[in-house]
Amino acid sequence: MSNTTVDTHTWVAFGPAGAIGSISAADGGFAFRLMGDSAPRGAYPTLAVAKSALYAALVPGSDWPEFKEH
Repeated sequence: MSNTTVDTHTWVAFGPAGAIGSISAADGGFAFRLMGDSAPRGAYPTLAVAKSALYAALVPGSDWPEFKEH
């Protein structure tokens, strides 16, 4: 048996109607998915940049989502 620990961090983005996407730590940065995406979008150097990219992928006029770490 192995005592390997996987250390992943995920932030879920919430809008007025509920969860709209997530950001996960990836090799050397962060990647995001909107609900319904089959694959992560891009690789971003910082969490702040990934949050901005997720927001930019939303419908124009959307409110800034609330991000909660899970």
